[in-house]
Amino acid sequence: MSEPLLVIENLHVAVEGKEILKGVSLLLNAGEVHAIMGPNGSGKSTLSFCLMGHPRYAITQGRLLYQGRDVASLPPDERAKAGIFLAFQYPTAIPGVTITNFLRSSLKAVRSSEVSIKDFRQLVKTQMKTLGIQDGFMNRYVNDGFSGGEKKRLEILQLAVLQPKLAVLDETDSGLDIDALKTVASGINAMRTPERGMLLITHYQRLLNYIKPDHVHVMVDGAIAKSGGAELALQLEREGYKSFQAPATTAGVH
Repeated sequence: MSEPLLVIENLHVAVEGKEILKGVSLLLNAGEVHAIMGPNGSGKSTLSFCLMGHPRYAITQGRLLYQGRDVASLPPDERAKAGIFLAFQYPTAIPGVTITNFLRSSLKAVRSSEVSIKDFRQLVKTQMKTLGIQDGFMNRYVNDGFSGGEKKRLEILQLAVLQPKLAVLDETDSGLDIDALKTVASGINAMRTPERGMLLITHYQRLLNYIKPDHVHVMVDGAIAKSGGAELALQLEREGYKSFQAPATTAGVH
C-alpha cells in the first residue's frame, strides 16, 4: 500500500498565544478529495494557513507529515516547491504585476528552473481554454479590480499551471454566483487525478453539488467532530452545525 500523501496527527495550533486548533487528525491519500466544513471560527482557515506554513500559526503539539516527511518547520516557499498549493479565500491584488509575469515567475520558483516562453505559453493556453478564460485576461494586473469570480478563476488557473501534488482550497466558493461557481468547480474537477490530493474548505454544501468529495469532515471548535462520506454534507444541510459537538482528538482519522 502506498504512503499517504498527507497525515495530520493530533495537531494543535496557536495564533499569538491563543489555541485555535485543538487536536486535528486527518489522513489524505493521493487521488482523494476531502471536504472540511464548519461554522465561522471553527478553525478551517487556520488549518489551511498552517498547512502552507504561515509564520503566525504556531504548531504547539502534533505532527504534520507530507509524503512521509515532517514539514512543520519548512517555510512556505519550500512547501510550494515540494508540491503544496493554497488557494486563498481572499486573494490579494498586486497592481503593476501582470498575470503573465506572475504565473511565469511562480512556475519558475516552484520548479527551481527557467521555463521557456514557448512551453509556458502552451501550458497556460491549454489551461485557460479549460477554464473558459479569454486571452486578454493575462495582460491584466493580478486581482486588480477583479470580480469575485475572476479572482477565484485566477486561483484555479494558478493551480492548473503549477500542478501541485496537494491542493488546499480555502472557501473557493466564497462570493461566487451560480455561473462562476459552476465554472470554478469544473476547473477543480479537471484537476482531479490519481496523483493529486485535494482539501476543500467550505461553509456550504452547494460547492459539493458540483465536486463530489471522497470524505467530508465537520470541524467544530478547533477539532473534527465527525467524518463520513459525501452524505455527511447533506446531513449538515438538513440539521446545521448545532447538532455536532466538539470531539475527542481521534476523530477525523479513517
